[in-house]
Amino acid sequence: MTQGQQVLKSISDQTKITPAANWTVAGKSVGKMEGDAIVTGRHKYASDISLPGMLHGKVLRPPAYEATLASVDTKAAESLSGVTVVHDGNFIGVAAADSLSAAKAAQKIDAQWNTKSQPSAANLFGYLKNNAGGQRAGGGGGRGGGGGGNSGSIEEGLAAADHKLQQSYTVAYIAHAPLEPRAAVAEWKDDKLTVWTGSQRPFGVRGDLAQAFGISEDRVRVIVPDTGSGYGGKHTGEAAIEAARLAKAAGKPVKLVWTREEEFTWAYFRPSGVIDISSGIKKDGTLTAWEYHNYNSGGSGIRTPYAVANQKVEFHSTKSPLKQGSYRGLAATANHFAREVHMDELASVLKIDPLEFRLRNLKDARMRAVLEAAAKAFGWPRKKNGNSQGFGIAVGTEKGSYVATCAEVTADTQTGQLKIDRVIAAFECGAVVNPDQLKNQVEGAITMGLGGALFEEIDFENGKIRNPRFSAYRVPRFSDAPPIEVVLVARKDLASAGAGETPIVGIAPAVSNAIFDAVGIRLRSLPMVPNGLKATSA
Repeated sequence: MTQGQQVLKSISDQTKITPAANWTVAGKSVGKMEGDAIVTGRHKYASDISLPGMLHGKVLRPPAYEATLASVDTKAAESLSGVTVVHDGNFIGVAAADSLSAAKAAQKIDAQWNTKSQPSAANLFGYLKNNAGGQRAGGGGGRGGGGGGNSGSIEEGLAAADHKLQQSYTVAYIAHAPLEPRAAVAEWKDDKLTVWTGSQRPFGVRGDLAQAFGISEDRVRVIVPDTGSGYGGKHTGEAAIEAARLAKAAGKPVKLVWTREEEFTWAYFRPSGVIDISSGIKKDGTLTAWEYHNYNSGGSGIRTPYAVANQKVEFHSTKSPLKQGSYRGLAATANHFAREVHMDELASVLKIDPLEFRLRNLKDARMRAVLEAAAKAFGWPRKKNGNSQGFGIAVGTEKGSYVATCAEVTADTQTGQLKIDRVIAAFECGAVVNPDQLKNQVEGAITMGLGGALFEEIDFENGKIRNPRFSAYRVPRFSDAPPIEVVLVARKDLASAGAGETPIVGIAPAVSNAIFDAVGIRLRSLPMVPNGLKATSA
């Protein structure tokens, strides 16, 4: 309570910020303030919101993407007491006193849909390359002699090379799988709309709602309880619009909570992609040429940090068969996977230690620092204690921060078993504000990244998702989580940078490189072992 005191203060561009070296509170570890409420279940999310007289909504979904409504008979549902049916174009939904009644009413609607032939997972990567549209040079600023876009001559670089390498890498669609599926409560009063929803983009959702209902944004209010996790997956406001449509028709507040199957099917995914790399190197390990083409998965993190005079880096957009959007780390995960595995392949061609090969081609002092810190903590190079043991390393930068990841694995091609034994990550994001919480972010990103690296993959056929539930979509379990050691490379001389995304980019290439070190199998597709290493190596 402010007790009538003024709590607003104008901050100008001239306001001095306390240097990190003089911090007295920032820089120290502080626990999560609402941690006890979260673990005891008292913490409230969008699905916990309840309003007086509130109804519950259910949407009738089409059988496949881009299906259009041919005909619909809603009489049976409309005959039920207390049920409101809404039919607007391809949208069909119901509102009832409780979620069970709403589900039963939706089942009584007879809808016929027109579907069309669409690409499937089996032909996805050929489709992405064959249907690529425009292209643009890799974006973002170059760092320390790396950078990208187009420079020099690829032809001259390849001509100067002692060794040349061409490889393709692929990345599957994966789901965000948040703890809480999309949920929204909508209420109309005096021609004004209020929506409670878990969103990472409340102002964008307000704009979407205003556009959907043809009203000005000042008549729309979006209230955001805890999102229940998002990872970039809750930028759009589908559930909010659906709840508002039902509430407007019913004349009462309506809560709409997506099922887990709806979340897996109708939310958007991390983009899939194909990445082609052609490179050249001299015998001494100097990179002479780097040609890089990313199809669909995105341009974030696309530019190489390694020093190479002749390079061509381009992103090619494609009409995606599935809905796609932001995911933790954006496209940097795909681009770092392809680049760091390719760098490992080049080191293997020359029989140079992967760490040494990277250091020979890195001029960025910050990146070299995290790479050396991770290697030191890991004990690189390590002596193997068995033929099935392998070690891998990867480095990267995104959002102004840097990470280097080392992985130790045990791989058995006879049984198909792959175990991640240990992960070391060195992370630098400038001045560290809360060390313990930062370590939690890094550990969480690595654990999440293991899913996309090893087994997460959306399976789809002709516009239908074939694995829209956790029983068919594998996410990391406690048994998958290895011991993780986080080394924070604190830089009080630098401004604090983002820490929630960058740590995810190193784990997939580090594990791929470790698998190759263990059993000599080079895995260039994510996920790497969805059905076990034995099936992958066959």
